[in-house]
Amino acid sequence: MARFPRSAIPRLLYTFFSSKTRRFYPSPTAALLLGNFEVRQFSAGNVARAKDAKEPWWKESMERLRNIGISAHIDSGKTTLTERILYYTGRIHEIHEVRGKDGVGAKMDSMDLEREKGITIQSAATYCTWKDYQINIIDTPGHVDFTIEVERALRVLDGAILVLCSVGGVQSQSITVDRQMRRYEVPRLAFINKLDRMGADPWKVLNQARSKLRHHSAAVQVPIGLEENFQGLIDLVQLKAYYFHGSSGEKVVAEEIPADMDVIVAEKRRELIEMVSEVDDKLAEAFLNDDPISSVDLEEAVCRATIARKFVPVFMGSAFKNKGVQPLLDGVLSYLPCPIEVSNYALDQTKNEEKVMLPGTPDGPLVALAFKLEEGRFGQLTYLRVYEGVIRKGDFIVNINTGKKIKVPRLVRMHSDEMEDIQEAHAGQIVAVFGVDCASGDTFTNGSVKYTMTSMSVPEPVMSLAVQPVSKDSGGQFSKALNRFQREDPTFRVGLDAESGQTIISGMGELHLDIYVERIRREYKVDAIVGKPRVNFRETITQHAEFDYLHKKQSGGQGQYGRVCGYVEPLPPGSPIKFEFENMIVGQAVPSNFIPAIEKGFKEAANSGSLIGHPVENIRIVLTDGASHAVDSSELAFKLAAIYAFRQCYSAARPVILEPIMLVELKVPTEFQGTVAGDINKRKGVIVGNDQDGDDSIITANVPLKNMFGYSTMLRSMTQGKGEFTMEYKEHSPVSQDVQMQLVSTHKAGKAE
Repeated sequence: MARFPRSAIPRLLYTFFSSKTRRFYPSPTAALLLGNFEVRQFSAGNVARAKDAKEPWWKESMERLRNIGISAHIDSGKTTLTERILYYTGRIHEIHEVRGKDGVGAKMDSMDLEREKGITIQSAATYCTWKDYQINIIDTPGHVDFTIEVERALRVLDGAILVLCSVGGVQSQSITVDRQMRRYEVPRLAFINKLDRMGADPWKVLNQARSKLRHHSAAVQVPIGLEENFQGLIDLVQLKAYYFHGSSGEKVVAEEIPADMDVIVAEKRRELIEMVSEVDDKLAEAFLNDDPISSVDLEEAVCRATIARKFVPVFMGSAFKNKGVQPLLDGVLSYLPCPIEVSNYALDQTKNEEKVMLPGTPDGPLVALAFKLEEGRFGQLTYLRVYEGVIRKGDFIVNINTGKKIKVPRLVRMHSDEMEDIQEAHAGQIVAVFGVDCASGDTFTNGSVKYTMTSMSVPEPVMSLAVQPVSKDSGGQFSKALNRFQREDPTFRVGLDAESGQTIISGMGELHLDIYVERIRREYKVDAIVGKPRVNFRETITQHAEFDYLHKKQSGGQGQYGRVCGYVEPLPPGSPIKFEFENMIVGQAVPSNFIPAIEKGFKEAANSGSLIGHPVENIRIVLTDGASHAVDSSELAFKLAAIYAFRQCYSAARPVILEPIMLVELKVPTEFQGTVAGDINKRKGVIVGNDQDGDDSIITANVPLKNMFGYSTMLRSMTQGKGEFTMEYKEHSPVSQDVQMQLVSTHKAGKAE
């Protein structure tokens, strides 16, 4: 039988393409034509090249990949939405609610604490397949205390879904999350959830998104009915009505648009076209020429504008009632970018941190970022986002931040707390590795390049607690727990109070620290005594002051000699740096090798101000003169001279104490507005906004953190349990003179004891 060349076998003769092995398998007919009966495998690369010599093997698989995060204010329905997505994509086979009455709880809330409290504490990663596209999803917490979880998820994602509640609208944490999305330049879709609830008004929420979040947005869907009459959705791009049938809304039925809704659909579609044409030239041209705009043209324009972060398409639905989730998934595929449509930059360490654009292809050298650490049953689990190249099990990779070479012992894909072993992962994927010792934010490469990814922004902790184990025997487990949590969470800090010898834990708020104390008890079986909450005050100076200090000590043998002269002054308001040191000595009055020791001395002295012993910030120190001794001068002598010089001039610079001010947003029934506002004033808060939302009053205030402890209990008793509040750190600002005197005298009394 004559053999045919491979290229002569038409594509139709291949039966299927396996994404696992990345091979095309020929049909029996093709096998016959190829001679001998064994089924030969063609690599996907060969077939692709036969079809188009220019198109690389990975292009199709990259285009069919989406990395998305789901973020929102507390209780907007993020975890419920993720649960539905996993159900419709076949990753889970039954739906469980967040506060599971059946004792199961949502898949993505895998911690016992999360299931009990009904809140998300840690971001959880999973992946699913929808219409042959692979979607990696990270479900993030809504609570401001766990803001780092949102921060690091958005750092590595290509797109996001911002969930808004159709009743609550744009709330304080929605604004924070949106700000984080802007910081990491993440294209996003908005999803207005809970349309089945009483008082649902998606158009009010859309207007709030435009005014409060400054979104250039328009609806791509119109709901059919609202509240208990919510039945389905009309897609303004495809001009189809969708209804969701079946026990869990799994059957999506497309029908013609109801006749009574033609007017609103025409109006909203025109609004959508107008909004997109403002930011997309191609659509604007068709719109201005009055050309007919097809569904395909509109979809492409929305996609271009969304990826360029000039437009936010708004989807609608009710995740709890199983309506609107499948069209949202279609929207993720249609409008959010795949990894090669996003610009990612690395810093080249060999070229003085020069910015390098990563093409994001599997062909290049490996570049991966460790964005989250977790202590698993088998040791440390490190979540990696692969930005370029391929990572394989058994490969050697280099941690650029430490210079260590490490072997990848095990590579897994995560599905909440479950894992699936894989052999390799390429650019664009989110995977986890075991047994790799590193810190959050480290970059890994294959050793051929020295690139680091830009780090994420970590907010400063605002609150501290003193903790100690009840029994002395459990000290080992206690310190093991604290070390682990510190490695996992950059906003959780552990320190030692030099005066009292107590262990101090610091974090983003009461709930944050409570959760960690509870986790120490549950996961390490260590009961801890918790001291009173302490506020992280800061100190700063308000005026220019000069110093001239000579440190001279003779004690037999080599003495110590160092003189420093200069001045301290406050940095301008809003300065991004907290401490600045400048050497303005002309000549060699102080040899240049002692300058770093002087800077170190000033830095050390600024770690604790003389008012209440808290760090001093927003300070600029300028060295103008000094003197040294040929024999007695040393690094230690100059370091001590700097420390004493700082203390000498500090009181002359009129120091003040700064306290953390929180931005508090309260939602209370209007009848309790007066009582709540009066209480805020008592707590030395400044009310900066008061809006009406139906029967509720929304009060925004700036309140000192030290006056907010135990506020949730107080608010409940004032509003018969109907009030709710959220708070987030705003800034450190000076305390009043009487509070400063009180704090200083308390500090002195504590020292005397």
